[in-house]
Amino acid sequence: MTLEKQRLNITDRVVGKFSNGQINLFLENEQIGQMVSKGAESSFDLKTNYQYEDNNFYQYVDVPTKPDEKYVDCDDVNGWC
Repeated sequence: MTLEKQRLNITDRVVGKFSNGQINLFLENEQIGQMVSKGAESSFDLKTNYQYEDNNFYQYVDVPTKPDEKYVDCDDVNGWC
């Protein structure tokens, strides 16, 4: 089994919480970054594996390339499989 990076759109699951004068961004219970405002412009400081592009948030995850593939290692000498 091998893994490959996949980009998931998580925009609908990202929540912003205002705290100490800044907006912190969360995916479920994990803080993934914060919104940084500079006048009329806003940007996002996100953790590794997260990206903001074209008004959407994305997460990069490792997924199996063949999820149904099974690994079986039998030991015929000791009788287990």
